[in-house]
Amino acid sequence: MADTTKVAGVEVSTAHYIDGQRVASTEKFPNCSPIDGKHLADVSAAGAAEIDSAVAAARRAFPAWAALGPEGRHPILSRFARAIQDHAKDIAAVETEDNGSLLIGNATRMVPRAAHNIQFFADRARKLSDETIDSPEVVNHVRYDPAGVAGLITPWNGPFMLTTWKVGPCLAAGDTAVVKPPEWAPLSCSLMADLAAEAGLPAGVLNVVQGIGEEAGAALAAHPDIDRLSFTGSTDTASLIGASCARSLTPVSFELGGKSPFIICADADLDAAAQTAAGQYFNAGQVCLAGTRILVEAKVADEFQAKFRAAVSHLTVGDPRDKNTRIGPLITPEHYKRVEGFVDRALRAGVKPVWGGHRHGAGELYFEPTLLDGVSQEMEIVQREVFGPVLTWQTFRDEEEAVRLGNGTNYGLAAVIFSKNEEHAMRLAKRIVAGTVWVNCFFVRELAAPFGGSRNSGIGREGGNWSFDFYCDVKNIAAMKGSFV
Repeated sequence: MADTTKVAGVEVSTAHYIDGQRVASTEKFPNCSPIDGKHLADVSAAGAAEIDSAVAAARRAFPAWAALGPEGRHPILSRFARAIQDHAKDIAAVETEDNGSLLIGNATRMVPRAAHNIQFFADRARKLSDETIDSPEVVNHVRYDPAGVAGLITPWNGPFMLTTWKVGPCLAAGDTAVVKPPEWAPLSCSLMADLAAEAGLPAGVLNVVQGIGEEAGAALAAHPDIDRLSFTGSTDTASLIGASCARSLTPVSFELGGKSPFIICADADLDAAAQTAAGQYFNAGQVCLAGTRILVEAKVADEFQAKFRAAVSHLTVGDPRDKNTRIGPLITPEHYKRVEGFVDRALRAGVKPVWGGHRHGAGELYFEPTLLDGVSQEMEIVQREVFGPVLTWQTFRDEEEAVRLGNGTNYGLAAVIFSKNEEHAMRLAKRIVAGTVWVNCFFVRELAAPFGGSRNSGIGREGGNWSFDFYCDVKNIAAMKGSFV
């Protein structure tokens, strides 16, 4: 097959997948592994013409796909989920080479979760029974109708799993999709297209179009013939996408950046909190949900920091293909410079590293797990998302100060609270502005529950029926009582 490459021994197409066919572009962009800088492929770079073709294919496929109904779509999507599970080893290997995430995490958690995403929403759509609301004059029949063609723009820090987080409810709702994978890690989404074909998804239902965000992504967001646009990425990029979608009044769903507080109360299990805090460095800190602002009650600050230091000391930085590694590389030289720049500016401003702060000896894109003390709330390092293995340290005296510091940014994606007092923990959780607050745990995402961000961290909620609220046109049919013969 032309326009393919071998990654970790797996054959991967570097062409687009449009209307059930592989389509190559004349323009290409290079794709390199963050692990060692190895050139993996030159990937087809879409422009407006390829986006037009993919949207047109999705539009042609929509009526038949929507007409199948949840029951007709269910067996096809179930086969899709099984195909993902059956090819989990290959998907995990390709994703690790492509974005530097841990192989063990991809194989045991991320890819199985991707299969679950598809299956969950296929099952959930069958339970979307029409609701009937009675009133004195009419009977209201509420329906979830497929909305049409959705543009799905996905991130590089977990591209396969996070794409299925969108594709699952989109296809289960009866919509068709045009996926724009991240240019920094596009290859696992190319495998997704092959698995969709293997599962028997009709041509045009799922299209995958690769390219640079400023070109392919911008063309998709501005396209007048898409009915929904879902994006996961930075707040700045979302502002541009939102402006484009506004011209056609295209509804958007945004899951954006975070600067989440990790709050440790004096009554917490400090050992459990320290282990969980160390986990904020996983994926080299390239996790939007990470609790990057450590806020600890002053009376236990020294004790907790000692436990935290011990937990971090066991985190091995190195090749993400090694099962013992816990922190791999940053995604690109460009992103490495961004993370390093945040730290350098903080150090010049007088912030002190408790540990870390420099390049790690494992390679060019590896940064030490870092904790910075002496920060003030208005500093850039506290206010802006770094998206690297860099945490800040602050203490608080009481609940009021914890809330003030916790809510003291423009973000509101997530928060973590550790306390053994349920009343105290729940009272604090209710006061923190965040789409998700984890209490005595982290990174547990139940698909039936709502997920999304507040403030500059997003628009809308995904998960459960909240996903269908977005991917469907929710219709009310109000029928007059006694008007039928």
